[in-house]
Amino acid sequence: MRGRHVFMQSLVKHGVRHIFGNPGTTESPLIDSLPEYPQIDYVVALHEGVALGAASFYAQATGRTGVVNVHVAPGLGNALGMLYSALKASSPMVVTAGQQDTRMRLRDPLLGHDLVAMAAPVTKWSVQAERADELGPLLRRAFKIANDPPAGPVFVALPIDVMEQETDIDAIGPGTLYRAGRPDPDGVTDVARLLLASRAPVIVAGDDVARAGANDALVALAERIGAPVWVEGLRHQLSFPSTHPSARGAVPFDAAAIRKALGGADLVLLAGGPFFEDVWYAAGDPFPDGAVVVQLEESPQRLAYNYAPQAGLVGQLQHTLRAVHDSVGASADDSYRTAAARRNAALKAAKDDETASYQARVQKAWNRLPMSMARAMSEIRAAVPANTVVVDESITANIDLARAFEFSKAGDYYSGRGGGIGQGLAGAIGAKVAHPDRVVVAVSGDGSAMYSIQALWTAAHHKLAIVFVILANREYRVLKHNLDVYRQRFGELMNHPYPHMDLTQPGLGFVDMARGMGVAGTAVTNPDDLRAAIARAVASGEPHLVEVAIEGKR
Repeated sequence: MRGRHVFMQSLVKHGVRHIFGNPGTTESPLIDSLPEYPQIDYVVALHEGVALGAASFYAQATGRTGVVNVHVAPGLGNALGMLYSALKASSPMVVTAGQQDTRMRLRDPLLGHDLVAMAAPVTKWSVQAERADELGPLLRRAFKIANDPPAGPVFVALPIDVMEQETDIDAIGPGTLYRAGRPDPDGVTDVARLLLASRAPVIVAGDDVARAGANDALVALAERIGAPVWVEGLRHQLSFPSTHPSARGAVPFDAAAIRKALGGADLVLLAGGPFFEDVWYAAGDPFPDGAVVVQLEESPQRLAYNYAPQAGLVGQLQHTLRAVHDSVGASADDSYRTAAARRNAALKAAKDDETASYQARVQKAWNRLPMSMARAMSEIRAAVPANTVVVDESITANIDLARAFEFSKAGDYYSGRGGGIGQGLAGAIGAKVAHPDRVVVAVSGDGSAMYSIQALWTAAHHKLAIVFVILANREYRVLKHNLDVYRQRFGELMNHPYPHMDLTQPGLGFVDMARGMGVAGTAVTNPDDLRAAIARAVASGEPHLVEVAIEGKR
């Protein structure tokens, strides 16, 4: 058999259902093999970054390995930003690129380059297949490494001559791998002891909680110990229901602000994340003075990597959280249970006050023109079904989005990691492929949308019924906020303008752009029209873009 058949059969044996890609000449062996493997769909994108972003969100949404096919050096270069984001998101992925015929290696062929070196800094493993005999074992290892905790992308370069070589070495499946290790019983007892000694515990949850299917276990533990639950500042998944009384929102982006947010906590339990991803330097660590730190992770690599916990446990998070929950319950006395119940009641009262305060804020901004972010999120939420999947790149509108929607379970919400923009529109492609029977709404800022606007064509081409909501404030609003923070931190003048941060002269016409790629569009400037526009877009059963004029930085 030829190398290309080994490649395709490896995908089949690893349960791959979709390849996301942008084809080129060196990818001819793969593309020409597709008709022989109808069980694998090829989702074509007009830009490699869109293909990779879609595959990353698909991997997050399904738990399957995302497979991407990009085109030699320039194509891989186009994808590197999204590849970085996939690495930060711990998305299990096998990223491939066609490579020039190895017999031309010393001739510096057109489009040739060291692809392995290009991909290495933003992958878990980067390798080139040198002969067809390697393909079966190499791909088995690639899928294994991509899925070993913490998961992440690997890169495989596929020279065109290797894909056409004959080999007797067949594709190799993954076998049955039991990665969900149980936590050490002594460690569970130690963590439970620390929790029982705490009078003001706080939990910070990472994306791994959702990926492990451990949301319910985290809710149960939070209720048992009476702890508020924060989530990471940038998150890809929903690890804790947003409307639960214990939900406190996302932590800030510097150590001092995180320390302040965690308040008077005497114990901080970190569960399933890198902890913490700062934007700004601040002296000290992010924990309140004297607080005990406990860390629960699925990977030894993450345990005690940035901070030294008093107790740390490695194990599948659902098992670990349930084991700690049960150990606390078995050892808690009446006074502890009473104190935990009192903390839970206080959290509910605070959540009710917070909700009422937010509703007052929404009403105060209801009639503002241009439309307030708070009203825009309220109208969008009112127009979509309860089971809607939201792909979020709203950035400065993120707080309003999180307050307006009721996200209850993993799979309701996806966003991007790593800080690179442009993930929302591309990610919506992957989310819709993963959730074909659910309404998918992508909410993106206008600046972010321009990084992956070609995703609209992919939605039209594959008939993916996604509602793309573009929040058009005609500026990089988040950069203006960050420039204000920079000026304040470093003593710069605050009355300077914001250079090169306005998206005007000319303005961006998203409805026209959408029409040019086969997607119908609606422009909304009157707040009273937004709810109906979103409802019509959902009801159309086709991809539809809604451009919403919203307020800029005041």
